[in-house]
Amino acid sequence: MNKNDKTLVILSPGFPANEADTTCLPPQQLFIKALNQNFPSLNIIILSFQYPFFNAEYKWNNNKVIAFGGKHKAKVNRLLLWLRIWKTLKKINKENNIIGLFSFWCGECALIGKWFGKRNEIKHYAWISGQDAKKGNKYIKWIRPKPDELIAMSDFLADEFFKNYFTGPAHIIPIGIAPEMFSPDGSEKNIDIMGAGSLIPLKQYDSFVRVIKKLAGQLPSVKSILCGKGPEEKKLKTLIAQNHLENNISLAGEIEHPQVLKFMQQTKVFLHTSSYEGFGSVCIEALYAGAHVISFCQPMKEPINHWHIVSTEEEMYAKALAILQNPQTSYEPAFPFSMSNTAREVMELFE
Repeated sequence: MNKNDKTLVILSPGFPANEADTTCLPPQQLFIKALNQNFPSLNIIILSFQYPFFNAEYKWNNNKVIAFGGKHKAKVNRLLLWLRIWKTLKKINKENNIIGLFSFWCGECALIGKWFGKRNEIKHYAWISGQDAKKGNKYIKWIRPKPDELIAMSDFLADEFFKNYFTGPAHIIPIGIAPEMFSPDGSEKNIDIMGAGSLIPLKQYDSFVRVIKKLAGQLPSVKSILCGKGPEEKKLKTLIAQNHLENNISLAGEIEHPQVLKFMQQTKVFLHTSSYEGFGSVCIEALYAGAHVISFCQPMKEPINHWHIVSTEEEMYAKALAILQNPQTSYEPAFPFSMSNTAREVMELFE
């Protein structure tokens, strides 16, 4: 590596342990691949703070990853982790021409990135991506971010961050789609309803089950699939059994990202029942797969084709039923944001 080559250092709470680890932060994986494709001479080094749970350097799609294996330990162990990361950043800065530091989420990664960048006169941006915009982010008072140092993934997140921390992110760059991830062959739309995400209370998949129950009252053979794993799985299985929906809802568990995309291409309606969502990359993936998306959260102020915003479960049910019953419903792909554009917009800030 030539010392004059431009280097971008990405700081992330986690990163795939290897190239087969497709379930770990799929949007962030695709973002880095888009950087590789659009800026082939750019040297990228990824520092992964907590996951994978080992300490090692390795290559991921020809990008250097340094995993610190923090394992989410607290107190003294966390401070020691930050010290190790700081020392590593000093070494990287000595050996490379760093043009910028880029933190996924405005959390502990941004804390280290902000102050290392300030001390060494290196640009740093934090990409606000979800719950880091909510009230109670303990790192914000230590980061003390300025508007120009913040990128929000959506209009909603920019507004949420300003509401809670009185600082409005100067940049809004949504996550995008990588079309090459999707099968070019047309898929039969044989799944009526799909959901995908972590099975946690925030995602409200009990609403998913109740909406399917109401749909089954009108469409007895309605077929749905829910992909993901988490602590709510047992509760959801019980709810499905209690409502005799075993023939209507399949729990697929955690599956590889390419398989999730294949299911999306077979899906007519994607239900996103989360009570809070920064953007929801699964939603724009579902749109590109030719599904209609129905959600409670509206990420962007401008309407997005085939993305329907509702306020209640009853409205979600009514919208899904209307889409499924309408023979004129179009299932053409919608392509609101490109990951290549996302990568280029981020790099424009550094260059």
